Amino acid sequence: MIRLEEAWVTREHGVAGDFRGSPGWRQVTVLSREAWQATCEELAVDLDWTTRRANLLVKGIDLVRATGQGLQIGDLVLEVTGESRPCERMDEAHDGLRVALQREWRGGVCCRVVTPGRIRPGDPIVLADRPPSAGVPG
Repeated sequence: MIRLEEAWVTREHGVAGDFRGSPGWRQVTVLSREAWQATCEELAVDLDWTTRRANLLVKGIDLVRATGQGLQIGDLVLEVTGESRPCERMDEAHDGLRVALQREWRGGVCCRVVTPGRIRPGDPIVLADRPPSAGVPG
């Protein structure tokens, strides 16, 4: 995992440099800082959020059951397509992490890119009932 000070996110490739970012329902993964902190507190451990292997970390946004909603980060618009379910690699990183992430969508959400854009830490983040249309077929 590599931390970036800015990233381009496109409909063709998801987050630039992510080989899993091809178009589809799981193009970009987003993790809530608050959910990650709750997970670490439950496990009494201080793990870096990149342990989760999500593309983006957001704060102040409740991602629980956000399927179908739009997530705007700066100019980037994502559509939340569902819960990101943790895999066995989480237990390889820390024993019990997978189960702890399964509670209340703590593992984050999967998204598809609706409107591409460049994002940076500190960009405003808004969760809306529906993503703005970009004229892109579903």
